[in-house]
Amino acid sequence: MAPNSVAVTMEKPDNFSLLEINGSDQSSLLDNKRKSISPKQLSWFILLKAHRVVSCLSWLFSSVRKRIAFSSKNINEEEDPRSRGKQMYRFIKSCLVISIVALSIEIVAHYKKWNLDLMSRPSWEVRGLVEWSYMSWLSFRSDYIAPIVITLSKFCTVLFLIQSLDRLVLCLGCFWIKFKKIEPRLKDDEIDLEDASNFPMVLIQIPMCNEREVYEQSIGAASQLDWPKDRILIQVLDDSDDPNLQLLIKEEVSVWAEKGVNIIYRHRLIRTGYKAGNLKSAMTCDYVKDYEFVTIFDADFTPNPDFLKKTIPHFKGNPELGLVQARWSFVNKDENLLTRLQNINLCFHFEVEQQVNGVFLNFFGFNGTAGVWRIKALEESGGWLERTTVEDMDIAVRAHLNGWKFIYLNDVEVTCELPESYEAYKKQQHRWHSGPMQLFRLCLPSIIKSKVANTKIQFL
Repeated sequence: MAPNSVAVTMEKPDNFSLLEINGSDQSSLLDNKRKSISPKQLSWFILLKAHRVVSCLSWLFSSVRKRIAFSSKNINEEEDPRSRGKQMYRFIKSCLVISIVALSIEIVAHYKKWNLDLMSRPSWEVRGLVEWSYMSWLSFRSDYIAPIVITLSKFCTVLFLIQSLDRLVLCLGCFWIKFKKIEPRLKDDEIDLEDASNFPMVLIQIPMCNEREVYEQSIGAASQLDWPKDRILIQVLDDSDDPNLQLLIKEEVSVWAEKGVNIIYRHRLIRTGYKAGNLKSAMTCDYVKDYEFVTIFDADFTPNPDFLKKTIPHFKGNPELGLVQARWSFVNKDENLLTRLQNINLCFHFEVEQQVNGVFLNFFGFNGTAGVWRIKALEESGGWLERTTVEDMDIAVRAHLNGWKFIYLNDVEVTCELPESYEAYKKQQHRWHSGPMQLFRLCLPSIIKSKVANTKIQFL
């Protein structure tokens, strides 16, 4: 064979051919190549493509049929948010696997020098099905995917700039509050703490569900609040499904009742709506009409005895005030790296976001606990609704749209615990983030149509 000749071999079970082509004869190369492609090979290629299309369609139809059957089977069952979380987790894992596979292919293409120049080559110069597939992917990516990615990148850049500007404004507002020493100011005719008859009626609610580790400290802290015993009622709203735990909580309530504390135990037979359903059910009791304010503490929160004396007086002389929110503090913030990071994040939320919004906007999101509500504000705003998993944010938005004002007390702290393990942290974040977009969709029409008055609360 001559040195300048090229040997081309076509391997098929029933076809072996060896062609000697002179390297200088460029015109005959394309013709011989085309002649070497037999109709049988073209048929095999078309059958292969058809088989792949049929396989994809059958898989798609099978998935749709299974999904419809599953939905029909569970149409009358309440959808569990955990199942939605698992589906999202599977979707994220699938995207991650696809990304890793795509990255591997890109690395191989880089070392084999496959690039956009492949698209300018004749089809007969492509070596193998993998290279042909990659060339098709490059063409599809440059024509369809690249413009979308560029647009999304610009959109994300704009969102990043907006968020950065928002954080900058919040930080400047916090510095201004510290510089001017701005804080909520009490009226001159505040509550006379020496006269028990001037103390308003306060309802304390402690919603809990299977809180075996913390129920004692939460009930004990609420029972030791410094407030006249005849003007306070503690509701232990137990949604636990463990009979033994229910018995333990009942015994704890009985212990404090024997000490003269006005405390009752309440357990729902039909546990629907999670925390919102629990609070909604408790507010339907006949004796609630005798109380003016309601304070909510989650099971892992332990308020100081003077909590009510630092929060309730702000309502006197402020008939438009619907909520007084206290700050959270964490007893285990130095336990490990996860708790330290959470403490940094939540301190920014309370020290900057809540405080600045409370001073300059008279509005912030209710944190679901460690807050005092005027019962009239809750009732006029529609009460607790079970339509989302962020019932605290829901009631805050509706109350603000109804014209009620909020006060945030940065110097009044209620201690609680941070999740110390990743699993506990993941469950907490899922509860906190699973409902805001749904709430936004539900409240957007009301937000657009609302005309909220800009009534200011007095600050010093």
